[in-house]
Amino acid sequence: MQRYRFFSGGVVLALAVSGCTEPAERPATDVPEGVAEEAWEYDTRIRWTGYGIPHVDADDWGSLGYGFAWATANDAICTMARDVVMVNGELTRYFGDSPEHRASDAFHRAILDEDMLAYYRAEQSQRSRDFAAGYVAGYNRYVSDHGSNLPAACAEQSWVRTLDENDVERLNIGVGIRYGLGRFIREVASAAPPGEPVARLDTDFSAPAAYGSNAVGMGADVTASGSGLLLGNPHYPWQGSSRFHMIHTTIPGEVDVMGVSLYTTSRVAIGFNHDVAWSHTVSTGLRSTFYALTLNPDDPMQYRYGDGYRDIEAVEVNIPVAGDAEPVEHTVYMTHYGPVVRSEQLPWTGETAFAIRDANLYNTRQAETYDAINKATSVAGLEEALALQGVSWVNTVAADRHGDALYADLSAVPNVDAALLERCNAAPAGLPDQVVVLNGSDPDCEWREDDRSAIPGVMPPQQMPSLTRSDYVHNANGSYWLSNPEAPLEGFSPIIGSERSAVSLRTRAGLSFIREALDSGAAIRQEDLQAMLFSHRNFGAELLLDDLLALCESLDGPVDAGEAETVDVAPACQVLTQWDRRMAPDSRGGHVWREFMRTARGIEGLYRVPFDADDPVRTPRGLNTEDAELRSRLLASLAQAVQRLDEHGIALDARLGDIQYTLDGDERIAVPGGEGWAGMWSVIIAGLQEEAGYTPIAHGNSYIQVVGWDEEGQVDPRAILTYSQSDDPASPHYADQTRLYARGEWLRLPFTEEEIAADPDLETLVLRE
Repeated sequence: MQRYRFFSGGVVLALAVSGCTEPAERPATDVPEGVAEEAWEYDTRIRWTGYGIPHVDADDWGSLGYGFAWATANDAICTMARDVVMVNGELTRYFGDSPEHRASDAFHRAILDEDMLAYYRAEQSQRSRDFAAGYVAGYNRYVSDHGSNLPAACAEQSWVRTLDENDVERLNIGVGIRYGLGRFIREVASAAPPGEPVARLDTDFSAPAAYGSNAVGMGADVTASGSGLLLGNPHYPWQGSSRFHMIHTTIPGEVDVMGVSLYTTSRVAIGFNHDVAWSHTVSTGLRSTFYALTLNPDDPMQYRYGDGYRDIEAVEVNIPVAGDAEPVEHTVYMTHYGPVVRSEQLPWTGETAFAIRDANLYNTRQAETYDAINKATSVAGLEEALALQGVSWVNTVAADRHGDALYADLSAVPNVDAALLERCNAAPAGLPDQVVVLNGSDPDCEWREDDRSAIPGVMPPQQMPSLTRSDYVHNANGSYWLSNPEAPLEGFSPIIGSERSAVSLRTRAGLSFIREALDSGAAIRQEDLQAMLFSHRNFGAELLLDDLLALCESLDGPVDAGEAETVDVAPACQVLTQWDRRMAPDSRGGHVWREFMRTARGIEGLYRVPFDADDPVRTPRGLNTEDAELRSRLLASLAQAVQRLDEHGIALDARLGDIQYTLDGDERIAVPGGEGWAGMWSVIIAGLQEEAGYTPIAHGNSYIQVVGWDEEGQVDPRAILTYSQSDDPASPHYADQTRLYARGEWLRLPFTEEEIAADPDLETLVLRE
């Protein structure tokens, strides 16, 4: 049965239609008497197929934005509304007064001010403005239609409100600066001139752990069809606004694309059309640099710049609080580079301060770039779209029906080469190597301007790495260097990534699995890529476990776990001996390896065979069990793994599906996968809870797609959204795809009109306003 729902101008009409329907024309709705058909400003149709996947079609960009927002809000309204509160600097007002909320509010109110929004808005195309206006109207329509029937997480909450276009712009800019300025919200909010009281703050410069991805593109030389194949496997959070949402958008004759957006973004970011498929992986490129400022000895509110001084501007913001209380005043300090930051590692003293510049703060090209990506007809066309420079912080891996595969990092990074980095280095002692601090008093240390770049100070695409192949490309958040080991990319600025240096176990896993498949002599099919991921093999164990088991065989009693404690590790050794070296639901013992690697991976000199830049996929390898001290430390790591599991009430021989899971009510749904640092390519990250196991799932495998083309050139998209479409526990689409993922199943996505119309769960909604 196909169900039609018609929402027109505030009037709701319902109609159920049994039997088959023709797939072409959008069904007409009743037009109120005296209103001409063309009077509708927005006119869109949303069709849901099985598992709650919306297909939005319209005849113009405003109506497409209208349906896009409504369909997304239908699965994520509470999360979307909370992010609107965040980017407007109102967390303190609605969610309580805390240092974290005040810092976020001060940051967003100071950075996303009216001048920034005006600049962003002025740079948008008319198409983007139309889409944004439609998106606002569609979101507001959803709130109006459901105001008294919202999910429990935000029902009757005053912070769920209608949007305006400023909100959309704040959301867009906020996503763009996530990996640059957005990593230092507390440091921006806590900056204060010397003499003012400040709380202790230690900066964590390590890369965010919650974001990663794998992607493989294969070309005609190795595929069974002679067309391209793409595996996209982003590792993203299972909660919050960075969840993916499946959606299909169509304007006849202009765009027809399917894939996912984030809950609070408004374009298909990862997906496919009839000719090309693509995915993203977070790039190693830096999005920001710090600048060390030499202050005027007579005025700490001025910094030297060339032969003179420039003022540090005090920007006053008012942070709303709950009830009728007066807003809290807060000051954020600005330089021409960007805001001043402060922490224990980056102090503001009488002599020195530090500012941060972000490559994406003035990047207004996202909508234009993704519209071009969505309409690309080949990887060459997709690369041209990427060169518009609206991809903020990710690599792109793609394949097309013509048989080409592409890797490209054309993301926004500072236009800083190795010579400038060396000459202008002003990093204080003790900072990690990946942190770039430049001399802010020397104008020659500014990011280089280049007429080929659309964004001030950003590296032009001609100086960024890309590679098109007819065999394969791969990325698992490593640098561009080993996108294909047979054709390493070299000679680029170190601000984009490293070359000829050791890569992660996860990168080596993907490259090893690909090489293994190619060496079999069989042409690669979609099923091979699906199995490559869903085998859930632990490459780290395949590489190292035999050495640990050999060490186990040498034991004659308990081992030293440290702090004068000894542990009998023989049962753990027995479990690891019988383990299938996978992290599948029925596997037993993988969690023991995980806990062993949690400690062992940090041991200096861990490997017997060191890294060799001329053999980067096979090295380093082997545990260094020939060294007596290393043997003791390895056994201590295993003993500590046993202790940790025992303390949390987890049996050594537990079945993974019983101890790693997500909940739908009281139902436990097994979740396969494991940590990349333990050797997994199929990634799932969860904290270990006492007596419960590894739950809830924090991040990892999310929207997984394997896209190919048949011999007639018809696209064949297969995918799964591991955590399902909706984050509302009351939704029928809260865990339906999760159960499929637990069983290793995939969806064949309905993309053509015929496939959509034939779906047995088809439901249609026509929206007009």
